[in-house]
Amino acid sequence: MQIDHEPLDDLVLKINLSGRMDHAGSAEIHASLALLTAAPANAVIVDLSKVEIITSVGIRTLLLTAKALESRGGRMVLLNPDATVTKVLAISGVDRVIGVFRDLETACANLGCDPSADA
Repeated sequence: MQIDHEPLDDLVLKINLSGRMDHAGSAEIHASLALLTAAPANAVIVDLSKVEIITSVGIRTLLLTAKALESRGGRMVLLNPDATVTKVLAISGVDRVIGVFRDLETACANLGCDPSADA
């Protein structure tokens, strides 16, 4: 599992994940994800477009990250999961807890950011 990030503006961080969010993959990114979403991060978009599979461990990782952000008054949304990942998110109910968006503009609008702004 790989993780990288890019600021979209002064307030929003976009985290890009790729690979398998299974037990091994989630373990690989857990510390980096926690560090990236720690204060002062307030709004986070997690791009899942390159995540091939997500298991219960990956779902737990996303939920814990979203909950930690929420406890500090922040928010996290998910961006563009493929059909298989979308189905898992729907079956598990994650899509009712964390917003899932198909495009960056809509995800940004939900968080109040401008995807075209230079960070």
